[in-house]
Amino acid sequence: MSNGHTISTPVESDAVTVSLYKDFLALIKIGIVNSNMITTFTGLFLAFQFTGTNFLHNLDLLIFALLGSGLIIAGSAALNNLIDRDIDPVMTRTKSRPTVTGRFKWPAVLTLALTFIVVGEVLLFSASIAAGLWGLAGIFSYVVLYSMWSKRRHVANTVVGSISGAIPPLIGWAAVEPALGAGALALFLIMFVWQPPHFYALAMRRTDEYRAANIPMLPVVKGFARTKKSMLAWVLFLFPLPFLLTELGVGFLVLASALNIGWLYLALKGFKAKDDIKWATGMFIYSLNYMTILFVAMIIFSIFI
Repeated sequence: MSNGHTISTPVESDAVTVSLYKDFLALIKIGIVNSNMITTFTGLFLAFQFTGTNFLHNLDLLIFALLGSGLIIAGSAALNNLIDRDIDPVMTRTKSRPTVTGRFKWPAVLTLALTFIVVGEVLLFSASIAAGLWGLAGIFSYVVLYSMWSKRRHVANTVVGSISGAIPPLIGWAAVEPALGAGALALFLIMFVWQPPHFYALAMRRTDEYRAANIPMLPVVKGFARTKKSMLAWVLFLFPLPFLLTELGVGFLVLASALNIGWLYLALKGFKAKDDIKWATGMFIYSLNYMTILFVAMIIFSIFI
């Protein structure tokens, strides 16, 4: 018999839990967290290899750097969702975010984000003062310089946003070698230059949505033809950067150059593409594979230094 109260079944309860978990992952932008963990670990591992530091004897640095980085990135991403909750409903890609649907209220999001950032920074400073400071630089560049300042005001927003995306490998490196080294600079530059063609490809695919949200992305303000030229230039800028990591050997340089040639070929094809969106999708997918393959290769080749 029913007494007027709704009784949740185990299946319904599980479904709610799964839905809440998915919303949480969307809130912290788990895809961005994961990709940045790859670059943070690469910086950490290369620093171990280049300085001759014993990896197994310094697992505490590994834990502090990776967990701390993951937390500050997740916290910063949650703050970004909080800042953008007025424009996210306009875009198909973002309209289901929990800050839009109301699944997570803003006080709870703010509390969660700040808690993650504080705990993450404590862990990074436990690794090294330099790692903690680079973590603060990453938070400031993403939340303030990108999310709060440039994203809605300047067509160079993607370039400004690339600063924060290039900092994670510095955090990892600084945990081992606080003074950093030439290898750390190489990782920063590679990540910085990789991001504009990656995000411009995404922006081309979502141009109508960015226009509706009044976000001055390059394809919105300057058009597709100008965006293709810019993407080509950024891809060309990548060519000399692997040669800053000659310690990784000829095999790495050959692989990195092959990846760059492949991306250049694809970028050039864009000027004759009949379907710009299809071409941009190809560029976007290639950029993801490029980053993953290149950074995993760095780890592998560094073992044989």
